Amino acid sequence: MNKREMITALQGQRAELRTNLDALLETVTTEQRTALTDDEKTQFDAGEAEIRQIDERIAELDEQIRRDEAAAEVAQRYLGTPRAHITSEPEIYRKSGQRSYFRDLHLARNKGDRDAMDRLERNDRQVAAARGEEQRAISTTFGAGGEFVPPLWLEKEFVEFVRPGRITANLIPTEDLPPGTDSINIPKINSGTAVAPQTTQNTGIQQTDLTTTSIASPVVTIAGGQTISLQLIEQSPVNIDTIVLRDLAADYAQKLNTQLLTGAGTGGTVTGIFTLSGTNAITYTSATPTLGALYSKVAGAIASVHTKRFLPPDAIVMHPNRWAWAEAQLDAQNRPLVVPHAGGPFNVVGNLGEQAAQGYVGSMLGLPVYADATIPTNLGAGTNQDEILVARMSDLLLWESSIRAEAFQQTYAQNMSVLVRLYNYVSFQPGRYPQSISVIGGTGLTAPTF
Repeated sequence: MNKREMITALQGQRAELRTNLDALLETVTTEQRTALTDDEKTQFDAGEAEIRQIDERIAELDEQIRRDEAAAEVAQRYLGTPRAHITSEPEIYRKSGQRSYFRDLHLARNKGDRDAMDRLERNDRQVAAARGEEQRAISTTFGAGGEFVPPLWLEKEFVEFVRPGRITANLIPTEDLPPGTDSINIPKINSGTAVAPQTTQNTGIQQTDLTTTSIASPVVTIAGGQTISLQLIEQSPVNIDTIVLRDLAADYAQKLNTQLLTGAGTGGTVTGIFTLSGTNAITYTSATPTLGALYSKVAGAIASVHTKRFLPPDAIVMHPNRWAWAEAQLDAQNRPLVVPHAGGPFNVVGNLGEQAAQGYVGSMLGLPVYADATIPTNLGAGTNQDEILVARMSDLLLWESSIRAEAFQQTYAQNMSVLVRLYNYVSFQPGRYPQSISVIGGTGLTAPTF
């Protein structure tokens, strides 16, 4: 029996043990008990220990196979004829394709299916290669189900099409979240050095030591799951992946964006832009707001960044209703104040390109304007105001890990169901330069009417 056959045999043993342990848990549920008996607990613990031993042995065999393959490749490179290399292969899991990502997760974790595990591993490598990155340290222990990166079609859709949920997030520079940390600390200069004219030659020069501190941002978890019937996973001709993964990813995008804007910084949330202290507060007070008056407030918000950060802001972000209200405003001659670029604008407040519900919608005062539907509309004393963000988004930092998905049958076996879970780790730091953020609020930004 070779190493691969040994792994297959061990996976079969593991699957059988797991089935027996699930049966013990089902018995407890069926008999409406709250715990295992002493004999059942002894049997359960022994089974778990045996599964761990099998997992360790499978990992050892897999590592040996990898080393053998690497050695064979080196030998072939120097001693034999060059081996053929596959420079590219079709995506393992295509959108609306015949191969189901969820089904393979289920088969790998609950059935010990080697082929499903191989496909999941190849998909991980494809996703990493598509991003131009090295493979992340994701657990893919054979037979354990591990954590896996969702397929390429979801990665592409997540970036390209599920964008309405994360408009502001997409404006912020994003880096890979470092592994093995629950907080990211960034050094910051509190006060700088100084120079001064030298009063006379050969006299002492100005010497002022800079002082430093650090700012920290916690790593938070954003997660969600869906219970799916086993029949739908194993027998349905339509892949449930397209519906569930897309919906989970869309909601992740929306919840991430909401946290970046309004997160409280407590209870497992990041500190959002609107809740950050030290930003430039611009108040627009008016019972009869006009676009002309708002225009001057936007200019004031830009000036605050100029005079405190000494660099220009790069984006204006507002609620879609606020931009639609701006489009509806007219001058004294009933001419629109926000007109399309192609309209040959003259003496206007803003320009717009094509109509868009979210994302880039036009420009104002030389800055691109983005409409973000996750901006709250219940702010202010009357809980009916939306705020406008004018900021240098390049001063902010966002860290994201790779979205991961898992499938579990435990505790759902009695109902022939599988729990599919999608989650990600995120850290956000808006406080490097609070003075590069201006927030416009006040009674002039009550809910607009048309």
